[in-house]
Amino acid sequence: MRKVLLGCCLTAMLAIPAMAQGSSAPQSAPPADPFASYVKAAFKTNAGYLVKSAQEFPDDKYTAKLGTQPETRTFAALIGHVINANYFYCSVAKGEADPQTKDYEKNPGTKAEMAAAMQAAIDYCTPLYEALTDANGMQMVTPPAAPGRGPARPQPRVSILVRNMAHNNEEYGNIVGYFRANNLVPPSSEHQNQGGARRN
Repeated sequence: MRKVLLGCCLTAMLAIPAMAQGSSAPQSAPPADPFASYVKAAFKTNAGYLVKSAQEFPDDKYTAKLGTQPETRTFAALIGHVINANYFYCSVAKGEADPQTKDYEKNPGTKAEMAAAMQAAIDYCTPLYEALTDANGMQMVTPPAAPGRGPARPQPRVSILVRNMAHNNEEYGNIVGYFRANNLVPPSSEHQNQGGARRN
């Protein structure tokens, strides 16, 4: 009896994977450049949040700060910091001089100026991310030498783009704090009104 039961169990166990395999929908082929595809998508999503943040934050709150520490940036200066960083990282990845001539962090403008500058910074970076492949991401580029530190070391282009993406994510997290402190919904949470589950 035990042998019969054992045989039935083994037969059932072998049949389950076969049934699952037979009923599963055909899977799409993986992307040709999986890592580059991830970097592109992550940059695009966060870049959209940054642009919308600059556009949607109230004009009269652009000078707002979080807390009372003197070194804390105003919202305008934080947006300017992100603008500067995107130009810096993407110009290094392109192997060209930073085309930006204004320091938006130290000298932020009006909301309209800052929103336009954020869009321009993202537009400057976007073609670089769109053209990224796993192969050309490994091409070596040499950043400009930092003052007093000597020549910089060559590094893969994608490492610079990933640092820019990570910095954008980090600073967007700070931007969310300004929205929430002013009882505003940040761009990444706006879709909750349509039944989304993400919260920031």
